[in-house]
Amino acid sequence: MKKFWAEFKEFAVRGNVIDMAVGLVIGSAFTKIVTSVVNMVMSVVGLFTSAVDLSTLALELYRAGEAEPYFSLPYGAFLQSILEFLILALSVFSVLKVLNRFHRKKEAEKKEAEKAPAEPSKEELLLTEIRDLLKEQEKLAGA
Repeated sequence: MKKFWAEFKEFAVRGNVIDMAVGLVIGSAFTKIVTSVVNMVMSVVGLFTSAVDLSTLALELYRAGEAEPYFSLPYGAFLQSILEFLILALSVFSVLKVLNRFHRKKEAEKKEAEKAPAEPSKEELLLTEIRDLLKEQEKLAGA
C-alpha cells in the first residue's frame, strides 16, 4: 500500500498533472466567456428567426382528430447544440490562432538570435591581435 501512495504522490506532483489542472481552471473560466458569446449570438439569430427559440422546434405527427401528437422529433435542441458547438469551436480556434501567432513570433526571434554571429569576447579579440602580431613578426624574421 505504501508503494501505491508513493507512486500516486510521484504522479500527482509531476509537471503534466499540474499543467492539466491549470488548464482545467482556465477552461472553466473560458466556458463562462464562451457561454456569454453564445447567448449574444443566439440573440442575433433570434432577430433573423423572428425570436423563435431553436431548442423548442420539433417535428410533430398527429393522428386524425387527436389534439396531442403521437410522435415528436425535437430537432431544435440538436440545431441549438450544433450552433453552440460551432460558436465554441470558432472561439477556441481564434484563441489558439492568437497563441500560435505569439509562438511563431518567439520562434522567429529565437532563430534570428541564433543566426546572428555572436560578438567575440574581449579575450578572443586580444588573442586574435596576439596571433596577428606573431604572424607579422614571423614574416619580418623570415624576410
